Parts: sequence; C-alpha cells; structure tokens
Amino acid sequence: MNHYDVAVIGSGPGGYVAAIRCAQLGMKTAIIEKYDTLGGTCLNVGCIPSKALLDSSHHYEDAVKHFKDHGIDIPGEVKVNLEQMISRKQGVVDQTTKGIAFLMDKNSIEVYQGLGSFKDATHINITKGDGNTETIEAKNIIIATGSKPASLPFITLDKERVITSTEALKLKEVPKHMIVIGGGVIGLELGQVYKRLGAEVTVVEFMDRIIPGMDGALSKELMKVLKKQKVKFALSHKVKSVERKGNKVTVKADDKKGEEVVFEGDYCLVSVGRRPYTEGLNLEAAGVVMDERGRVQVDGHLKTNVDHIYAIGDVVKGAMLAHKAEEEGTLVAEILAGQKPHIDYNLIPGVVYTWPEVAAVGKTEDELKEAGVAYKVGQFPMRALGRSRASMDTDGFVKILAHKETDEVLGVHMIGARCADLIAEAVTAMEFRASAEDIARMSHAHPTYAEAVKEAALAATEDRALHI
Repeated sequence: MNHYDVAVIGSGPGGYVAAIRCAQLGMKTAIIEKYDTLGGTCLNVGCIPSKALLDSSHHYEDAVKHFKDHGIDIPGEVKVNLEQMISRKQGVVDQTTKGIAFLMDKNSIEVYQGLGSFKDATHINITKGDGNTETIEAKNIIIATGSKPASLPFITLDKERVITSTEALKLKEVPKHMIVIGGGVIGLELGQVYKRLGAEVTVVEFMDRIIPGMDGALSKELMKVLKKQKVKFALSHKVKSVERKGNKVTVKADDKKGEEVVFEGDYCLVSVGRRPYTEGLNLEAAGVVMDERGRVQVDGHLKTNVDHIYAIGDVVKGAMLAHKAEEEGTLVAEILAGQKPHIDYNLIPGVVYTWPEVAAVGKTEDELKEAGVAYKVGQFPMRALGRSRASMDTDGFVKILAHKETDEVLGVHMIGARCADLIAEAVTAMEFRASAEDIARMSHAHPTYAEAVKEAALAATEDRALHI
C-alpha cells in the first residue's frame, strides 16, 4: 500500500492547486480523479469550454454586425460552422487538461484515475474503470469533489432536448428557440452564445431580476443590454412543468399574478444553479459530517469534524467559483505546512462572461443599506471613454461604493468591455484598504477601459469626475 502525507480527492481547480501547493511545501502528495482527464468541471465542462464558445460566437457576431462599420468587407455570406466551433472548444479543453497532467508530473504528484471513496478516516479506496480497486493511506485528506448542475424535482433531464450546461457545450445544431430556466451566470452566458448564432432565446427566472446575487444596478444594465440583443425575459415566473414531445419542449410557469404562461421551444437549458457533489465518497466511513444543504461541514480553517480531513471549493459553503476553490486549496496546503494563511471572502470577485462582461467585488448597495453603513456612490459610464468609442463597446459603467466618513472602498461593481480583467484592480485596492481618493490619484493609461475605474473613484471623491 502506498502512503502519502496528503491525498486530494478531485482534480478541479481547488484540488489540483491544493496538490501543487502541498508538493511545493515538501509533502508527498497524491491526487484522485474519477474521470479520464484532470481539471474537474471548470476545465472540462465549465469555465474553459464556455469561454471558448463565448469567444467564437463573439467573433461571429462581430463579423456579421460590426466588421462593415470597421471598414472590413467580407465577400459572400458569413456562416456558422457549429461543428468546427465545438471542435475548437474541445481542442482548448484538451490542451488545458494536458497542461494540468504536466503540472502533476512536474511536481511529482502521484495521479490515480478512479472513484475515490473512504474506507476509513485514513484509507481511500480507488475503484478504477475496469472494476479493480486499489487502497492508499494518507496522513491528511482534502475533499475537492466540486459540484454538479442542479435541477428541479419535476424536471426530467433527457440530456438531448432538456439539457444542462454540460450538454449545451456540445450541441450538434443551433436551436431554433432555446428556453433557459434560470437567469444566473451560466444560463445567461450560454444563452448569449446561442443567441449570437441565430437562436431565439427566452430566459425564465423565478426572481424579479437576473443575476440576483449581484448589485441591482448591474442586473438592470445587463438586462437592458441583452434586451437590445433580442434576448427575451420572463421574470418573477415560477416554472412548474417541463415536457418534451418529439423535438418540441413545452415549459409551463406561473407569473407573479399566478396566471399560467406557456413557452414552447426545441431546447430547454435547465440552469438553476449547482449542488455539492459527494456521491460515492462514503463519508460515513470516515465519520465526516455534512450540513443540512448536503455540503461538507467545515470550520473557519476548512477542517471537517475529523481532525486531518479538510474540504474545499464547491463541496463546502460559499460561492461556487473556481478561483475561490483555488484560494482554499492553497490555504489548506499552507495550514498543513504550519503556516498561517488567510482568505477574505468579501474580496473574492464574481464575474459574468457575457458581453459586456459583468464583474463585482465587495458589498452591494443592498447589503450596505441592510447593515446600516453610511456610504457614497461614484459612477462613470463607459460611453464617456475614448477607448470605448474606438472599439464600439460603449455599454455599461463602473460604480464604486465608499464609506461616507472614511472614504474606504467597500464595493466595486462594473459592466462593460474587459471588466473580468478590470475587477482585479478593485480587488487589489480593497485588499490594501484603499480609499476612493487613493484610486482617483493613481495614474491610469490613456486610452484604456481602466480609466472608468479612476473616473468612478473621482466621482465618489467629492463628485469630481473629469469626463462627464
């Protein structure tokens, strides 16, 4: 039997980063992955493939709608080759997952392919594809098994016409009408992909706004932009049935008045969030406790009720984000090495990779109001930037919330071109507890989208933005 200082179950961003950091710190490390490729949901059927399709569809939309304005004439009709688009996406995935395999080898991490389950608190059984089982022993164990798409109890996912995000990444045709149940990040991103490629898209959302976890101003602006792109919305609608007959899918929902509304399409994307994935782990054998929502229960150091077993990422409480899992993986590795790391969960940014992109960090206005915190707002529109006009990306704004008395930045919320990258400036500033004036006095290159951050900070500092 092989013995390890640390065994990591799951090779998604949290798991593989935890394994690398453990190995860097001198621990003999193993990682266990039940699928044939490393990288978990994010690299195989999540973050990476969805961004590949978002980029491809964005190029197509630019060619059809915007190239002419830029003085680029394309002879003949521009057509979608969905098969090639999906093939390119898979190529990106393959290259990325092979990169993780390389990193495991580089860091001398032992990789086990198979389903990992607890035999007891220190031994893990690994059941391989051929049914054979191998057992390893580990002094410390990190559970990093991630999450799976959630559904509603009355929905039958046939994975052909009634699908999750996994199947939406490999469709063989562009839908005529895709009904998206759920107005969160995943539904909007994939909905925009197929809208660009020619599908009619209708988003049915239970709440009274899309991206409900983000600042209300972002929700309102993104919905305005997506409506301009001809995406249809049915907010405050409670879905009660989804039925497929042949190639037709019928979704029935009650609106806020309680009246039934019927939607008909040829595909239905069920995008109602994700759930922690613990099936097959046999946590009971190790004595590990779960909470009432099916997550592995951990303390402030991500330790379970069993002293040497930890859990990270989507399988524990908190935002289901790859970068949050990575930070947690690093934290646990450093705790095991006797260090004293920390994570400020308030400063984990959230991003929606639609176009325009949406990004945020820190507190929303609603949260500050609820907490009774006195604050001020500085906001600057992207359309006022020379860089935005040059690229024809004029939708959106940057909004900074700062403490009314101390001027400390409490939250930054943005929608516009490259906001997924711009948010890092806000995270950096807030990690160092910067004031709005600190950001306002920093030189920002001209012309850039980042100037909107400076201008919003100026607006929050005595309302003195320069370009509006």
